[in-house]
Amino acid sequence: MMKLITTLCVAGILTLSGCASVVTSYDHLEGAPATLTPRTGTYTDLVSLPRPSAPILAAVYDFRDQTGQYRPSPASTFSTAVTQGGAAMLSSALADSGWFTPLERVGLQNLLTERRIIRANLERMGREHELSSLNAARVLLEGGIIAYDSNMKTGGVGAEYFGIGGSTQYQVDQVTVNLRAVDIASGEVLGNVTTSKTIYSHEVRAGVYRFVSFRRLLEAEAGYTHNEPVQMAVMSAVESAVIHMITQGIDRGLWNLQNPEDIDNDVFVAYREAEVPML
Repeated sequence: MMKLITTLCVAGILTLSGCASVVTSYDHLEGAPATLTPRTGTYTDLVSLPRPSAPILAAVYDFRDQTGQYRPSPASTFSTAVTQGGAAMLSSALADSGWFTPLERVGLQNLLTERRIIRANLERMGREHELSSLNAARVLLEGGIIAYDSNMKTGGVGAEYFGIGGSTQYQVDQVTVNLRAVDIASGEVLGNVTTSKTIYSHEVRAGVYRFVSFRRLLEAEAGYTHNEPVQMAVMSAVESAVIHMITQGIDRGLWNLQNPEDIDNDVFVAYREAEVPML
């Protein structure tokens, strides 16, 4: 029995040493080449929405982080807990939905500066009227990331026997975003949607700490952690908010479908049923 334990321990040490050589190898630290950002199931729903009668010109000035939270120490006391790129995510979701045509407003000052340069060049050639005016938006999209709740659920399980054991732990966080559609002509809030997305993290660990013979101590440990990217959760929550906003607008007669029969589309039905979740 002791020989079997010793053999298993030696095999474990060799495996860990091999893993250590992989981790410390510079070649493996380079990672995979850059790829397009992976998307969640909400993106599939977003791009499969039925077409509108006409895309809506929409303006997005900002979509700020309103949580005011920073990452917990010792990770960083100066880095925010959630992404600051909410406006870019919202503009992307609006364009991908096919229901909105987002107009550049975040970098409006840069746009106006370039237009002044073009106008100056055209004036020198007597063609100043060739520069068309900017499009005016019909709807203003407002909102932001309004909450980030840590450790909503935590737990785990573990066992150890004669210095050999393992454990697993998990943690659930949640990010919440709010999206409002405002009629620019009247200032009326046409729709108001709040969506949440959970962020799941878990850790698996196994180790051994025992004497295999007199004055010979074996100590080994292995494990891994998986943390769902916060920006992916924010993106999913934003995409879900856009779908809910479109669904509510159709039901309230704010905007129309190209084909009225698509009102019972599977995506619309699913998001209508999920509009009033119960705790």
